[in-house]
Amino acid sequence: MSQHDFAAVILAAGKGTRMKSDLHKVLHPIAGRPMLKHLMASVEALGPKKQVVVVGAGRDQVESAVGDAADTCLQEPQLGTGHAVQQAQERLSGFSGDVLVLYGDVPFVRGETMQAMLDRLHEADAPKVVVLGFEPDDALAYGRVIADDAGRIAKMVEFKDASEDERTCRLCNSGLMAARAEDMFALLDRVGNDNAQGEYYLPDIVNIAIADGDICAAVTARDPGEVAGINSRGELAAAEALWQAEQREHWMAEGVTLRAPDTVFFSWDTHLGRDVTVDPNVVFGPGVTVADGAHIKSFSHIEGASVGEKAQVGPYARLRPGAVMAKDSFVGNFVEMKNAHLGEGAKASHLTYLGDAEVGARANIGAGTITCNYDGYFKYRTEIGEGAFIGSNSALIAPVRIGRDAIVAAGSTVSRDVADGDLRMVRGEQIVKPGWADRFHDAMRKKKAAKKG
Repeated sequence: MSQHDFAAVILAAGKGTRMKSDLHKVLHPIAGRPMLKHLMASVEALGPKKQVVVVGAGRDQVESAVGDAADTCLQEPQLGTGHAVQQAQERLSGFSGDVLVLYGDVPFVRGETMQAMLDRLHEADAPKVVVLGFEPDDALAYGRVIADDAGRIAKMVEFKDASEDERTCRLCNSGLMAARAEDMFALLDRVGNDNAQGEYYLPDIVNIAIADGDICAAVTARDPGEVAGINSRGELAAAEALWQAEQREHWMAEGVTLRAPDTVFFSWDTHLGRDVTVDPNVVFGPGVTVADGAHIKSFSHIEGASVGEKAQVGPYARLRPGAVMAKDSFVGNFVEMKNAHLGEGAKASHLTYLGDAEVGARANIGAGTITCNYDGYFKYRTEIGEGAFIGSNSALIAPVRIGRDAIVAAGSTVSRDVADGDLRMVRGEQIVKPGWADRFHDAMRKKKAAKKG
């Protein structure tokens, strides 16, 4: 938690044309969560007094996504990053703490990095502005931050304006900054737009402060990847890959076995217990919890589900939202669960659909069983008691209750409740006509031969 009050201003007004998408750039998901929400969650963990998101193009989408989690303000027209931050001034009226400026398309800035920027503002030399720098493997055409060993900035310079000596500097400008609110907006009032684009640039506040004789300082990001911006589908894919790689390492360090780590994909809120084993080619969608000792087998897709202790899933299983598997339960290949609870030790080994169902402990669901839960207008529940046995290729037409230790014979279509301990068999009468098939084949062969002749 910050020892000083701070507000975060997140810039999200750009059009993001390189995405070629009707969805706003900052709402494109990484690990099932909009990139903007990744950033806002990191900010929230530091306890800000306010978050302000600056919107512009696609404002309705962004405002809807932000909801009550932050204030928004409109930048229209869009006249540069300095102009964007100025639009937040009214939302921060009366606020006298620190202002942290972030970018909605730079979603993975660590909380520790943000905290380091805020802390640097309050060191003994009291810098007017703190800049987040980074040291990429290839500095390319990034603007340079010329600073001493203590991080005090002598100059910030765009690559095109830098001397050959300045271009050898590896510390680059990420664009993220922090300043006290009164300093931030006072300096922005002095930023001009005498440049080719006619825009007001946020980094200009640093050179203005330095020209005044004030100190500005740089903090260096631990990992250049955390300040990588996302402006295209390719960069989005690279960010997803980076996030997934970090999560794989995290969960293996927490005691999870990943048989083929590169083939397992997590969501932003996936939680796995100790001694969980995940086989190759497994996808976790949002809202999944897996308890200790569970085994997720290959080609399974799990979303919005809870997998109990030592439960087994798959291979080729699908758990949809509302699926709950208790301890030691099992679903096998080509089993789908949705809004269904599978009791302790219960199993559905293959080729089964359990929708809107409650399955008791130790029940056995035979292959090809389906719960018929939807009549085209409403959903209905199926209840299967403890120890019940549902024979293969059965259709359970909800609403229906199968009692404790009851048996439903294979091939049955059950539309009425089955009492505890009863057997229910629903089959048409079997008719046998001896020799009929042989006579049919003989007649048809003769007819075919006659037609050829």
